Amino acid sequence: MIWKIIVGLWMSVVIVASFLYAPPALELGEVSRIIFYHVPLAWVAVLAYLVSMVNAVQYLRTGSMELDRRTAFNAEIGTVFALLATVTGAVFAKNTWGAYWNWDPRQTSIFVLLLIYAAYFALRSAVEEEGQRARLSSVYAIIAFLTVPFLVFIIPRVYATLHPDPIINVEGSMNMNTQMLQVFLASLAGFTGIYFWIYSLQNRIIKLQEKFKRKKI
Repeated sequence: MIWKIIVGLWMSVVIVASFLYAPPALELGEVSRIIFYHVPLAWVAVLAYLVSMVNAVQYLRTGSMELDRRTAFNAEIGTVFALLATVTGAVFAKNTWGAYWNWDPRQTSIFVLLLIYAAYFALRSAVEEEGQRARLSSVYAIIAFLTVPFLVFIIPRVYATLHPDPIINVEGSMNMNTQMLQVFLASLAGFTGIYFWIYSLQNRIIKLQEKFKRKKI
């Protein structure tokens, strides 16, 4: 319980600091503050998709339906956070480029990623038999994650883009004001804490569902 209170207080401080402590980025102005939310949202999406893939591998090894549910749940978390990252990116695009959507390489790659995971959910809903659904969707979750590094980290850097330089540039350094960097890293840690909070809650729900299911049998 105490760590949930810490996460809540931590994020409250991050929100205040993102507006009152960190200065706006040069040339980008006040809209640059969205980076404190946009990038951590995208990070949690990648983290959730990674955990989904790990659970899928474990399911194929053990056949535990609990792991199948964790795979699906993490795919859901990843998709929700990817959508939120897309929305915050669109708000930034509107203020910077004059339009919410420009089919920029980064926007296009995240759109393709969302389509890939939408197909995952379509596959799960199309197969009725529980075991077959778990096996097929686990294999698909593993293949789907293989596209994540290319769509999130590689392809957007290969093509010319309107998007600001990445946080970590090609030289491996970070071009960010010290105060902005402190708030950014704090936000990254806070959103990661929120993810594990959600994951913990869902695991408890899954365990309770399994317990009730065994009692009915």
